[in-house]
Amino acid sequence: MSKDKIAAQMYTVREHTCSAEELAETLKKISDIGYTAVQMSAIKAMKGDNPEVSASEAKKMLDDNGLQCIATHRPWDSLLENTELEIEFHQQLGCDFAAIGGIPKDAYGDTEEGYRRFLQDASQVISKLKQAGIRFGHHNHAREFVRIKDGRWLEEILIDEGGPDLMLELDLYWVEHAGVNCLKVLEKSHGRVPVIHLKDKEVVAEEKEPVMAPIGEGNMDWDEIIPACEQAGVRWYAVEQDVCRRDAFDCLKASYDFLRGKGL
Repeated sequence: MSKDKIAAQMYTVREHTCSAEELAETLKKISDIGYTAVQMSAIKAMKGDNPEVSASEAKKMLDDNGLQCIATHRPWDSLLENTELEIEFHQQLGCDFAAIGGIPKDAYGDTEEGYRRFLQDASQVISKLKQAGIRFGHHNHAREFVRIKDGRWLEEILIDEGGPDLMLELDLYWVEHAGVNCLKVLEKSHGRVPVIHLKDKEVVAEEKEPVMAPIGEGNMDWDEIIPACEQAGVRWYAVEQDVCRRDAFDCLKASYDFLRGKGL
């Protein structure tokens, strides 16, 4: 296995990215844990029409901390309507993978027709990004696993009909949360999962529902999941814990240490 396969999804520490100073401090903390890569998502200092931190400035911060950006989450409207600006953004950031956090429900809904309309709209975006050397991917939650009339999940429309250039940034926690065996989804997605998202699913006595946890502290079967990821062609394992019950950086470290202990 390659030495560097573990990335930190910045959404985990989004509350620590409100200014340029905070972002620089956060990237240093992530680097000090041992991470060599991040997914740049939900960076508050980079939001808005006149952000405090530009893509090129963020790239310098990454370089200063020995980090690379292996993926982003970008607004779908911007990718669709301002594709050239998004290409420039990713080139300045040094990133070759643009993903969306989900298909906009207000525009496409959770229907077969809506997903196929999304694929039609996405085809032009995928083509333009590909010409610039940038891949495009979709990140799932649980709602993509609604059953449709032919017995498949909505997600399978993306897998079966999206074509080989539509990448699948699978979030394995949400796959399992939907009651689906993530090994089966990984097998179906072979060769189209360069980046995936990982967190664990823990049962806590005082909570009514399972909660998100650092990897290795919950009930997901990593001894089966990690080999399946390798078989599917995963290049980067991005640690993303949406909700942390303790310090977010401690959670990132716990997940990193566990994955390194598993040979990643």
